[in-house]
Amino acid sequence: MAVRPPSLCGDSMKRETKKMAQILASPQCQLGIAKNMMNASPLTPRTWSSIVLRQKRTGNLKSSSKFQVFSVKAENSTINRLENLLNLDVTPYTDKIIAEYIWIGGSGIDLRSKSRTISKPVEHPSELPKWNYDGSSTGQAPGEDSEVILYPQAIFRDPFRGGNNILVICDTYTPAGEPIPTNKRARAAEIFSNPKVINEVTWYGIEQEYTLLQTNVQWPLGWPVGGYPGPQGPYYCGVGADKSFGRDISDAHYKACLYAGINISGTNGEVMPGQWEYQVGPSVGIEAGDHIWCSRYILERITEQVGVVLTLDPKPIEGDWNGAGCHTNYSTKSMREEGGFEVIKKAILNLSLRHQVHISAYGEGNERRLTGKHETANINTFSWGVANRGCSIRVGRDTEKQGKGYLEDRRPASNMDPYVVTSLLAETTILWEPTLEAEALAAQKLSLKV
Repeated sequence: MAVRPPSLCGDSMKRETKKMAQILASPQCQLGIAKNMMNASPLTPRTWSSIVLRQKRTGNLKSSSKFQVFSVKAENSTINRLENLLNLDVTPYTDKIIAEYIWIGGSGIDLRSKSRTISKPVEHPSELPKWNYDGSSTGQAPGEDSEVILYPQAIFRDPFRGGNNILVICDTYTPAGEPIPTNKRARAAEIFSNPKVINEVTWYGIEQEYTLLQTNVQWPLGWPVGGYPGPQGPYYCGVGADKSFGRDISDAHYKACLYAGINISGTNGEVMPGQWEYQVGPSVGIEAGDHIWCSRYILERITEQVGVVLTLDPKPIEGDWNGAGCHTNYSTKSMREEGGFEVIKKAILNLSLRHQVHISAYGEGNERRLTGKHETANINTFSWGVANRGCSIRVGRDTEKQGKGYLEDRRPASNMDPYVVTSLLAETTILWEPTLEAEALAAQKLSLKV
């Protein structure tokens, strides 16, 4: 017969209760409880689901509290083991590195990537092998002849894997060595290798705007689902939980770009809530395009990790909300030297004569953004001005005062291809020459004395 322990009752119960209360009230016990609470890992929704499902399967549990602690520890142990492997430093054990080959997909704006092992660290893209991928799966080749060749063009440190691992910006070719239609870098490289362009040492500073969206509803981060926040005004460079949405993403991206070796120069919250901007430059020639594309890749990876959607749509929300652009600041050696303002005015004249050429190459959906409102010029009309953010081309006050400097092309959309925009600016202002008649008419129309 089972022996049952004697029950506590009467004075004995009171003494035990008092003793337990004294123990719980002791500093040692309170400190231990606080320490355990601080070290505890949060219960994720997945953890709770695991506990609930397990309880349903096993019926009534005699010790549910012990089981819950076990489940939480098992869940956290799995997560920790995965994180340990992701953060594993393999450099003491092998000279091999991981190279992430990155290229632009069939839409001209989507990014693709895949990884391969390289036998040792490299310092220049010429040390890397060419690779290939299935172009029929990216909209860049037919199924019966689907092989597209990747040519490594630029290397950056990998902020996700660390160590000697690298990100590799590639452009794309047929097996015969011809650039495929979505390879805009090849044409840009031709323009930037022209001796006239090389001598002018073209500088670019690109302001990349982007919008963060909630994953399931495709609505800006921080906005009430199906509703709208307060009017624009307090959000630009704003601070506070009711004004700034996604700052951690912006800061993480900033540091990751610095680690990678991208020439990122700043960041800020934008006019529309949930929208941000970062700046890259000054960069010389084709480097500007390489750095912007790699910075976009890093941003995509970060938003992927936190479960937020990145969009480069130039007008993600219709109505009285600012769009997203990619203003491009540009100068040549002649513009930066004494008398450079005259060179800038000549460049503006050329840009006015090729306005439609530029507009057609400055991003999809830009007509929804360039309306003449929200700090934009009308898409059909070319204009320029000093310190005027409602113009196609803006010249800064300092440039006017000093008689030299740079211009800002405010027309490019946030989804523009930086290879196209940067090379087209160089082509139009350095290599292209209008007829004397066209130049005279344009100068009169724009009130430019060139």
